[in-house]
Amino acid sequence: MSARPSHHAGAAGFTLIEVLVALAIIAVTLGAGIKAAGALTNNTQRLVEVTAAQWCAENQLTGLKLSHTFPSVGDAEFSCDQFGTSYKGKQATRPTPNPNFRRVDAQIFNEDDQPVLTLSTILPR
Repeated sequence: MSARPSHHAGAAGFTLIEVLVALAIIAVTLGAGIKAAGALTNNTQRLVEVTAAQWCAENQLTGLKLSHTFPSVGDAEFSCDQFGTSYKGKQATRPTPNPNFRRVDAQIFNEDDQPVLTLSTILPR
């Protein structure tokens, strides 16, 4: 009697179920990675918008400081261009308990008229 080698005992490889489970795990992982990359892109765009708005507000308030004039109480509108985008601004000047000072708020809006940033300062007489 001759002994025949068994091909099933030493078979190597993966079953179809194992391959499908591995593919499902990879698909879930890639989906999470794509979602995270999208969130980073949105955060970067928001950071650029806030930075540009902050520069606009700082420029407006610095211009008031450098003019050495005591601003009158009231509201005014202004605009500013940063990074090729035009931002609308609203300057609100309010009295303080001390009549020798005024509070000035510079609020910046994006192209959709959504508020992006508000910066405040106190100006002396």
